[in-house]
Amino acid sequence: MTSFQSTLGEEEGIAEELAENQQAISIAEFFEKNKHMLGFDSGARGLVTAVKEAVDNALDAAEESGILPDIYVEIQEAGDYYRLIVEDNGPGLTKDSLPKVFGKLLYGSRFHAREQSRGQQGIGISAAVLYSQLTSGKPAKITSRTEGSSEAQYFELIVDTDDNEPEISVEETTTWDRPHGTRIELEMEANMRARQQLHDYIKHTAVVNPHARLELREPTAHFKFERATDQLPEETEEIRPHPHGVELGTVMKMLGATDSQTVSGFLQEEFTRVGKKTADSVIDEFRDRHYGREMRWQPPAAHEDIDLESAVSEATVNKGADATAAFAETIADEVDSTDRIAHHELLEIVEDTAEAVEDEYGTTFGETVRDNAVDAVWLALIDELPDDAAEPASDDGTADSRLVTDCYELADDATSTRKDDEIIQAFAQRLAGTLVDAAEDDVRHRITHDGLWEYVDRAADLTEEYDEVTFGDTARENIVEAIWDVMATVPDDPPLVRELDGDRDATSDLVDGMRATDIMAPPTRCLAPISADLIEAGLQKEFDADFYASATRDAEVHGGDPFVVEAGIAYGGDLEAEGSADVLRFANRVPLVYQRGACATTDVVKSIGWRNYGLDQPGGSGVPNGPAVIMIHVASTNVPFTSESKDAVANVPEIEDEIELAIREAARELKSFLNKRRSMQKRRKKQNVLGKILPEMATKVAEVTGKEEPNIDDAIARIMNNVLVEREVEQNGTTQAVSIVVENNSGTNESLEITDIVSAEPSALPDDATVVEMDGEWFVKWGVEVASDDEAALEYTVSDDAAFDLDIKGVESEKLTVKQ
Repeated sequence: MTSFQSTLGEEEGIAEELAENQQAISIAEFFEKNKHMLGFDSGARGLVTAVKEAVDNALDAAEESGILPDIYVEIQEAGDYYRLIVEDNGPGLTKDSLPKVFGKLLYGSRFHAREQSRGQQGIGISAAVLYSQLTSGKPAKITSRTEGSSEAQYFELIVDTDDNEPEISVEETTTWDRPHGTRIELEMEANMRARQQLHDYIKHTAVVNPHARLELREPTAHFKFERATDQLPEETEEIRPHPHGVELGTVMKMLGATDSQTVSGFLQEEFTRVGKKTADSVIDEFRDRHYGREMRWQPPAAHEDIDLESAVSEATVNKGADATAAFAETIADEVDSTDRIAHHELLEIVEDTAEAVEDEYGTTFGETVRDNAVDAVWLALIDELPDDAAEPASDDGTADSRLVTDCYELADDATSTRKDDEIIQAFAQRLAGTLVDAAEDDVRHRITHDGLWEYVDRAADLTEEYDEVTFGDTARENIVEAIWDVMATVPDDPPLVRELDGDRDATSDLVDGMRATDIMAPPTRCLAPISADLIEAGLQKEFDADFYASATRDAEVHGGDPFVVEAGIAYGGDLEAEGSADVLRFANRVPLVYQRGACATTDVVKSIGWRNYGLDQPGGSGVPNGPAVIMIHVASTNVPFTSESKDAVANVPEIEDEIELAIREAARELKSFLNKRRSMQKRRKKQNVLGKILPEMATKVAEVTGKEEPNIDDAIARIMNNVLVEREVEQNGTTQAVSIVVENNSGTNESLEITDIVSAEPSALPDDATVVEMDGEWFVKWGVEVASDDEAALEYTVSDDAAFDLDIKGVESEKLTVKQ
């Protein structure tokens, strides 16, 4: 049966007809039909996404201008639609830029900037305008005022999807009570089914932006989130890409665009953290990959019958006896003084020696003489193997060839002692034979790392075949690395940039060299992480818990873009004890509300063994149970999201590793807290038991002995190894001598902050105590460190009608016994 495709060519003009139907579309028209890709796939989610885009823009604008953000969000019911109003106190927008910011997709200032920001592509807020006009048919209403302007600009506009340009219906000036800022009003088809996600977004935004004041008013609720700090995020600076992680295609594009002529200049000018020394290291790595390294052979030992001096003399003619002798002797001495020598190192010795002898004797040693001297010494160094070198070593002395002996020593040191000397000797002879064969094309024994692997594999395979032994992968790898380590990087100049441009293989070698070089981590001035302290402040502001911990990792690199991962944990208190812990995901200070299951952050949280940190985790995997909040923040110049809606972080191994390390760092503090709390609970239980038993024992002792019942407070403190704080008062007429004695029965030094609240003014205080009067009471403050099994005392005088109340900090209540 003839297929439809096979008959297409028979119909005249079909290709031309198909071509006529092809046409380009604007980005706005594309997203008009694919609005779900931007997070506008339903009325509920569309409303949350629109709020998110407007708030993100407002935060970015205020921070970039050094303004503490003050953002107001209101959602009103408007007949069949919802009206969204977002106001900010940012710098405002100019008359020329405002229409494009709100009415043109992919219009923004941050796409090419390698620095952290919430918005990147210039899609978000204009997509919200597009969604509004599609569902309600109404334009966006925008008011903006720049600082110092007497009036505000007012626009009503929509997105012309055919041309991806703003279509303005109203443009006028107006009055506005804000001195500067922007207000946008959108009407859209929406619903409040995602009310909880909306509330969570605003609350979580307040957590990771403790410097912002946020207010949300919607038909059934009203929230205000005050700022916890006046400290703005660190101002970011744009940086160049980092060499680690940058892709091959990107480097090829950069090579075509750079003004640099040399590779060294290209590396220093186009990348961050690359100076002259680092560029040289990258170029050396490039040389290893592009040109290969040269084998460095051992010079002749004293007992060997090799006369390098004579070899040079015989190769040098017509230069005079004295000059020739000096030339030959110096070269021989220089070679003998090295541990190992490569061909280019020998060439350098000959060049330097020729220059020195020319200066001293006035005799010219031309290029031919120098080349003859190099060849003579090199042939004497490497010796030659017989034609049957690939066969097992014979007893006729060929196995003692210098080159074979050198290969034998390297292989013997690198392989297991279980291999027989004869096997290593046979392998060495075959490897040396391979090197000699290669020397027919390149006498310098120049080999790439991959080429060396081929040589070693060939020699090992022949040894396995002829000698019926096994050369495993580990032995082969060890031999390759042992030989590679003694080889020398060649001094050849790298290609110029114009020669690299378009050469995929050479550029690939350069990229590999960049990745292999140890380069300082990228500067973090392009990033504005929250910081560990402010993460805890944000968590404390919005979650009433017993414990808080946070961690901020050092910057790492993915795809040439630096990133920082931060984590925070809150536990206990008023947090929900039933069900799974609450996982808060953030990217560049923006909460990720949707696609939790598709996010790398969630995957990492589920993969951690939380039982090791004291949390319940049914089945040993998944989000742990218990009263906990686990927060993760990824800050990057280019967060790798899974889609344009920016709801989930992609599964990038480098980022996943840092997320795990950050979480574990904070979780270790949680583990210590829970272990300590369990220990304190056991201690409290034991102390309660003693508190019941000892009074009964004291009563029985008094009955048996007929004496007064003994005081057991001190006994409990000593049995429990507690810190005992005891007040002693002695009456002196109309005054009282007060002594607060601290007795440390624990095994460690303890630092206490003691405040004695007294109803009358105290006197005769020691120098290390202070007193503050407040509302008719005197607060005597005393900080003291008491060594184990030691005691200290605070003494002062007060009137005889005074009352006292002690407040003690610095020691857990379970380890403290107070007797007033």
